Amino acid sequence: MEVEKMDENEWKYHGEGNQSLVVSHCQRCVVLRFLKSPPNQNKTPEEILHHLQNIVDFGKHVMKQFFGENYVHHGEIIQLPLDVVRQLCLKIQPERPECRCDKDMDTLSGYAMCLPNLTRLQPFRLAEHRPILCIEIKPKCGFIPFSSHVSQEIKHKVCRYCMHQHLKVANGKWKRPSKYCPLDLFSGNKQRMHFALKSLLQEAQNNLKIFKNGELIYGCKDDQDCVSDWNELARHLKPFFFPSNGLVSGPHCTRTIVMELIHVITTALLSSTDTCRAGDMKTVPISQGRSYCEASAFNKELVRNGKHKLESSGLPRGCLLYKTLQAQMLDMLDIEGLYPLYSRVEQYLEEFPEERSTLQIDGPYNEAFYEKLLDLSLEDDGTVAFALTKVQQYRIAMTAKDCSIMIALSPCLQDECSEQRPVVLTSKSRFTFSVSVLDLDLKPYESIPHQYKLDGEIVNYYLKNVQAKEDPVMSNLFKENEDCTLVLHKV
Repeated sequence: MEVEKMDENEWKYHGEGNQSLVVSHCQRCVVLRFLKSPPNQNKTPEEILHHLQNIVDFGKHVMKQFFGENYVHHGEIIQLPLDVVRQLCLKIQPERPECRCDKDMDTLSGYAMCLPNLTRLQPFRLAEHRPILCIEIKPKCGFIPFSSHVSQEIKHKVCRYCMHQHLKVANGKWKRPSKYCPLDLFSGNKQRMHFALKSLLQEAQNNLKIFKNGELIYGCKDDQDCVSDWNELARHLKPFFFPSNGLVSGPHCTRTIVMELIHVITTALLSSTDTCRAGDMKTVPISQGRSYCEASAFNKELVRNGKHKLESSGLPRGCLLYKTLQAQMLDMLDIEGLYPLYSRVEQYLEEFPEERSTLQIDGPYNEAFYEKLLDLSLEDDGTVAFALTKVQQYRIAMTAKDCSIMIALSPCLQDECSEQRPVVLTSKSRFTFSVSVLDLDLKPYESIPHQYKLDGEIVNYYLKNVQAKEDPVMSNLFKENEDCTLVLHKV
């Protein structure tokens, strides 16, 4: 792709994270990703190239092993003329959210990552004029910690996401806590998955976005009070799900369309579109941990209705949710068990700073790096090697906990859909689809102390401000629903 021959006006602002900024091409199915840095802290071109190469290598040699060839798109590095980059930066600057402008787009090196636009079907072979719907979900951590290192019992009962919601609301990041619980989505039980997806649609926060032909039509653009307008969403979706316009408008129409959307998302998430060995790596049996979260709104509703058993159907081994969960469960010690091992590595590096490159903390992320991740032993022999392996596994797990899943859908007629591409049916339509995963940059080694501190803040806030108020209510509900049994003892 000869980017330098394209007019900068053919590119548009696509979004950004803490470390990078992305622009997408208006006609072609590609995006460019540029690194960012705080003002007056620009890296050299060589440092930028090295950083980007690490990202590509990590996706290619490590995350593809966990997720599979069809799900991971690691991209390639290209170099653009600096005048093109600067003109592009000027064009998109007015579109950037104010809260993101504390860092500048790299305009000095000319290096960028060229990636497929995952709001489109992958691989991209269909005609450009075909309408495309894309749902982006950030599922978060799908299991309850099972580590014996956990010091607070509440962590064995309530998931990190549900606890963190209350702290985020208290800090003003969101107006209301979401009813979404990751354990419901990862359960494989369609009823629980439908509830989780409906909760995401009601309170999207930054965990759900919907794109139509590459344009964001639903979801938060930034931290704000997200008002979910299902009627507006249904207006966008109606041509996809009811092309003949058979439904009249109104609440019934809106609910029907939303439920059709939830059905399609669930089917795609449970599908297997990659036959490689990824996901076969055994970490910890999923059944070892608790399969439900006590704070889940779905679980609480069951308790209120006198039911105590939350069904977990299990995930098909080939689906992306299963592979994501397997990678997440490399966090076998929890941050409480991991932090002392991190401190062991830090102490070693203080004595032998020159060993940092030998330990591959900053790369290279090659096949040798991946092979070291396969040691799942939990027997601490007191060595730096053991500590480092657990630290690297934790970084992989954190990456998987923060990744996004992209589900791209395009309507197709029965005679158009080939056997090579998966298809999902609704009551009035059929879609060909692709599922991909993105946001797979390895979490920084230096972020572990922050994660340790944040974990304590989340748990302490929940214990003090939430559980103390909820316990009496839930306790009474359990008592009301328990069977009364009279036990007679000999006197």
